[in-house]
Amino acid sequence: MFVDSVDIFIASGKGGAGAVSFRREKFVLQGGPDGGDGGDGGDVYVEVDNNADTLSKFRGVRHYKAKNGQPGASKRCHGKRGADISIKVPLGTQILDFDTQELICDMNTYPKRTLLLKGGKGGLGNAHFKNATNQAPTYAQSGKSAQERHIQLELKLIADVGLVGYPNVGKSTLISVLSNAKPRVADYEFTTLVPNLGVVNVGDYRSFVVADIPGIIEGASEGKGLGLAFLKHIERTAMLLLVLDVAREQDIASQFEHLRQELYNFSSHLAARPFGIVLSKSDTQGADSMHEVFAHFVELFPHFHIENDVAIAPKIQDNTLRDNALPRFILPISSATNYHIAELKTLLAKNL
Repeated sequence: MFVDSVDIFIASGKGGAGAVSFRREKFVLQGGPDGGDGGDGGDVYVEVDNNADTLSKFRGVRHYKAKNGQPGASKRCHGKRGADISIKVPLGTQILDFDTQELICDMNTYPKRTLLLKGGKGGLGNAHFKNATNQAPTYAQSGKSAQERHIQLELKLIADVGLVGYPNVGKSTLISVLSNAKPRVADYEFTTLVPNLGVVNVGDYRSFVVADIPGIIEGASEGKGLGLAFLKHIERTAMLLLVLDVAREQDIASQFEHLRQELYNFSSHLAARPFGIVLSKSDTQGADSMHEVFAHFVELFPHFHIENDVAIAPKIQDNTLRDNALPRFILPISSATNYHIAELKTLLAKNL
């Protein structure tokens, strides 16, 4: 099961108490205080686990506590330090305070290990409190109490390109053709129920990661469908790829407008990300019909020039393109026949 959001309770260890003890030994008169210090409590760490890709292991166990420090003993013996606990999470996990939703840390690099809670300090034994006026102190410090916190773990996958489109427009088939990923593919909507990642190789020395999320429907930003729950997985992407279905009853211009609006409603930062457009399932249209649909759609973006059925954004001097209001390219493709798949890999690599 793919789990990308859980809340857990964490607690550090309590410091051990200092000892109250006096040296009592044959032939040693007035041995004096010899109580040892208590051990420090264990700390709570979080670290990235490169072998994990989901938060499912946290569904069954929600409480994580470090060990307490041991109390001190006579003969100035120090108590044992409490064992630390390390919580391992997948790469891309964000740690937030459950109550305030404040970001505590972002585990976005590997390796990375971060301290979440510090263990309580062990108390001092009575040997520390001997002085000229009080040579037999009968008190010691108790260890400092543990820290506790209720945190939320949010997994956001790390990818270079995010596929965005309506359900059943061919996103899963496209990622299976671009990479070695094997997502579930079927001829009905919402086949994809969890995000999929695939590594795309371009030549011998260049590669990038593509993320496929469940389809977005109108109103996804308001909680409809599955898109809202998984849109966060493309927030880290450097670029978006909008997949428009030419075989869909809804025309591609409307698909484009609605997708852009849903992205903006979810996050203005996500909507401002650079993006390209592919016209999927071009093999379902005749050559003349497909060329007409493609040319008509490109007319929505002024000054685009078409070369070999690829519409490229104009190279302009001002910042019109830099605000990412225009797509970087528009390309008709067919995952079934591999039409323009090689060109798509090159364009994506070039624009990253």
